[in-house]
Amino acid sequence: MNHLVIVESPSKSKTIEKYLGNNFKVTSSKGHICDLAIKGKDGLGIDVDDHFKTTYTINKDKKETIKELKKMVKEADQVYLATDPDREGEAISWHLARELGLDEQTTPRVEFHEITKHAVQEAFGHPRTIDMDLVRSQETRRMLDRIIGFKLSKLLNNKIKSKSAGRVQSVALKLIVDREDEIKAFVPEEYWTIHANFELDGMSFVADLAKYQGEKITIASKEDADRVIFESENPFVVSQVKKQVKSKGPKAPFITSTLQQEASTKLGFSAKKTMQIAQKLYEGINIKGDLTGLITYMRTDSTRLSDVFMAQAKEMIKERYGKEYVGYYRIKKNEGAQDAHEAIRPTHIEYRPEEIKDSLTNDEYKLYSFIYYRAIAALMSDAKNNTVTLTLSSCGYDYVANGKEMIFDGYLKAYAPYESNKNEILPELKENQMMEAKLVDGKQHFTEPPLRYSEARLIKGLEEFGIGRPSTYAMIIDTIQARGYVTLERPSDGSKTKVFIPTEQGELTCRKLDEYFSSIINVMYTAKMEHELDEIADGKLDNIQLLQKFWDKFIPLVDHAYANMEKKEPEKVGELCPDCGKELVIRQGRYGKFISCSGYPECKYTRKIEKPAEEQPELTDQVCPECGAFLLRRKSRYGTYFFGCSNFPKCKYLKSDENSPKKFIPRRKKRA
Repeated sequence: MNHLVIVESPSKSKTIEKYLGNNFKVTSSKGHICDLAIKGKDGLGIDVDDHFKTTYTINKDKKETIKELKKMVKEADQVYLATDPDREGEAISWHLARELGLDEQTTPRVEFHEITKHAVQEAFGHPRTIDMDLVRSQETRRMLDRIIGFKLSKLLNNKIKSKSAGRVQSVALKLIVDREDEIKAFVPEEYWTIHANFELDGMSFVADLAKYQGEKITIASKEDADRVIFESENPFVVSQVKKQVKSKGPKAPFITSTLQQEASTKLGFSAKKTMQIAQKLYEGINIKGDLTGLITYMRTDSTRLSDVFMAQAKEMIKERYGKEYVGYYRIKKNEGAQDAHEAIRPTHIEYRPEEIKDSLTNDEYKLYSFIYYRAIAALMSDAKNNTVTLTLSSCGYDYVANGKEMIFDGYLKAYAPYESNKNEILPELKENQMMEAKLVDGKQHFTEPPLRYSEARLIKGLEEFGIGRPSTYAMIIDTIQARGYVTLERPSDGSKTKVFIPTEQGELTCRKLDEYFSSIINVMYTAKMEHELDEIADGKLDNIQLLQKFWDKFIPLVDHAYANMEKKEPEKVGELCPDCGKELVIRQGRYGKFISCSGYPECKYTRKIEKPAEEQPELTDQVCPECGAFLLRRKSRYGTYFFGCSNFPKCKYLKSDENSPKKFIPRRKKRA
């Protein structure tokens, strides 16, 4: 019997075909074969007046693929649809059934979450039919994205020359712009920390000021810091010694969002790169001449692990590390998780990263190792530390020193390369013991504004707010950069982590969407819509009712914006084009602003805009109290001003340029 199996990706066709045997031919659709048409009313491919009836058209680059698939279907005795196990995959199976003339109610739909011989053969032993609830959920998402994207993009392009807007993309942009607004509005406040330095039996340690007469203390100026230092007289008395054994448990195995976040912070991979490598590991790697998938499906929001994998992993942990390292897996149910798949884990416990390193590229090895040991560590026992907290008191001031010493490494036996656990040893002290401080000193600080979004922080934010799906995060990040709305760059403070900074066009786009579409383009509404899409997938909500409700709310907003939003004209430079004599204007491109001829496209003259010189520090007649040099008035990266020593970096004295900084008032009255 001649069986035809259609999958999405050509790269996994050979792997699956090898597992199924000679009677099976495995081919691929190479992803989506069609999309909503761009014809009809407003070019939406959706007949809003006829219950949101959709019209699809085959993608130009897939016409030859469909032609070949139709020929193969005619020659096959049985056709199986084995696209990816998610909503997109379900929709692709439905599109294939429709275009290839297959009965969607009887054609076998096969779903597997790992490309291994057992998983593939097990899936083909239990096929199902196309899940139309999943299809309706995906189609509704696509229709919402098309309506919002087409309507808003056309509006913004017409009014302010912005390239696009989207249901999720614009909310991600709003998070970045709102964060930038917080940073610009932030006013740094001065504060000081006080430290007491001790030494006993050749062992030095530092205790930090924590409380004054039992209450937390905040110190806002050098004068107050000096007063505290003066009042913290020797001898200090050890007022409390608190010893505990604390356990530290492992993290859950990766889901899509946590993999993207931690691969960014620990490996330096972009979200897009992470997903590309994970896709390759899932689809199959040639291991000693044998193609096999190394990880389970990488688009998941569930931390669940199969009983079979847990049994195999625990046996391996027992054999390799010892029975005391076998732990109890605490599955954490994420609110809103679809839980359709397992967490991301290795498919073959015996394929240790070190043993198959020669079969992987360097980046594949790094990501596979990360996934492998994260899943193994999740099933291991807690690490344990002896901890000690010392409180040393003087004149009502309590200074605290914390120490710890690992007594059992637990899961860190496997996961130590990705998570540190540094010992901090303190000397043995007893309560009421007297100690002489070698030095009590203060350190000046300024409060910091909230951090800009890095890729990892943005993904975490989107996940926490319930915006979009983990599988879409990489595309969202790519889109807002490609549209010229944000740049990803290293901050001026020298940090290695790149952060998103909105461009002027990105801020303008966000402001206009806020002004006219705040009831639609916001975190709460977008998260609510994600929940409703999940309800459609579960068969609990009618998708046509959702679409009609959205349309009735959205279209009046669009009409109002067309009538009232001012049209932005290009800013004139005040010069004439050297090529044609027309006015030169400033335009926004993908990489920022540039000067262009107003006669474009007939005249293509362009040139760069020269950056203005940075504001230079201003020398003042104020003298540094630390070294006697003059102070400079400088501009901070937040746009505020401060005074710093001209002898920097040898002298690091700073003070805020504020007329009325907050003052710390010692609570002397409480002593009486």
